[in-house]
Amino acid sequence: MVAERGKKSKVTTVPEEDSDNIDGELVLSIEKLQEVQDELEKVNEDASDKVLEIEQKYNEIRRPVYVRRSEIVKTIPDFWLTAFLSHPALGDLLNEEDQKVFKYLDSLDVEDFKDVKSGYSITFNFKPNPYFEDTKLSKAFTFLDEGTTKITGTAIKWKDGMGAANGGGSHEKKGNKRPPSDDSFFSWFSETQQHEIVEVEGLNDEVAEIIKEDLWPNPLKYFNNEADEEDSEGEEDDEEGKVDDDEEGDDEDGNEEDDT
Repeated sequence: MVAERGKKSKVTTVPEEDSDNIDGELVLSIEKLQEVQDELEKVNEDASDKVLEIEQKYNEIRRPVYVRRSEIVKTIPDFWLTAFLSHPALGDLLNEEDQKVFKYLDSLDVEDFKDVKSGYSITFNFKPNPYFEDTKLSKAFTFLDEGTTKITGTAIKWKDGMGAANGGGSHEKKGNKRPPSDDSFFSWFSETQQHEIVEVEGLNDEVAEIIKEDLWPNPLKYFNNEADEEDSEGEEDDEEGKVDDDEEGDDEDGNEEDDT
């Protein structure tokens, strides 16, 4: 028994110099891993720069195509009004007075700054109208190095008696959330607070992102109400799937009864 105990204690005891070797090997492995990780970070940074270069290149290619599209859109009555109203999120932003103003909307333009990562602007071009003096209303988003977004918007020059009726005043919106339907869409241009870019907290401009990322790339989809059709088709597919599942369940129940 004494001999066996001696063997066990010998197995579980690690010599001090072996322990030092293990720690040294671990440190060396971690250092090598850090070197590889740093190399990957460099590759990722280079890739991001290349992606931005490509994006800028294709923005220049897309620009004349957008101009051609805009010219065609001008020949279609109430194109942008219809597209806005058909959009599941933007449609709720236009009250009755806004819709009257939108009938004078001649064109919409979304343009990235020359340096894509520095920001973008959204411009609404209007025909002469009885509501305001401006022919152009714009809002620009400049991404600053310290992690904030500088937001500038047109101060609308409302004609006499028109500002109050169309929501020309400034409305503070916490987190730049979309305004309720009883507020005017045009109050959006006066929401120009500087915000930290924190996606989780919702401090980004939701309206601008919807226009830039969803409406602007293909407004025809919303003008034609294709988005609603896609949603309804999806709902029909879900209903059919549910019916099929129910029928399969009934068949299984019937088979179980026959077996008994």
